Amino acid sequence: QVQLEESGGGLVQAGGSLRLSCAASGRTFSTYGMGWFRQAPGKEREFVAGIRWSGSSTSYADSVKGRFTISRDNAKNTLYLQMNGLKPEDTAVYFCARRRTPMSGPISSSQYDYAYWGQGTQVTVSS
Repeated sequence: QVQLEESGGGLVQAGGSLRLSCAASGRTFSTYGMGWFRQAPGKEREFVAGIRWSGSSTSYADSVKGRFTISRDNAKNTLYLQMNGLKPEDTAVYFCARRRTPMSGPISSSQYDYAYWGQGTQVTVSS
């Protein structure tokens, strides 16, 4: 059973930074694409960023492009999301997720292509 555990959320002022981490269990982390999603109160879950299993390519939602950076350390079974220039509209619960199939091709922004999810970490940005 795959387990994902996010950490690093918190309260930050607008313009500040946070670094989220997602620790994954198991020995197959390096063969699966990963993604970050977020869900604000009253809104649907949305794609934030994704990274291929190899780390060779990344993809971002337009709303975070240039401010957020997704990365992974396959030796540590850990996914990261560096968030800079935070805005109040970034306030949400952030989830990491693992793709359904190993060594998948293009990065997917659809939550239905991700089979395992963490419990989420709250990020609150004050104005």
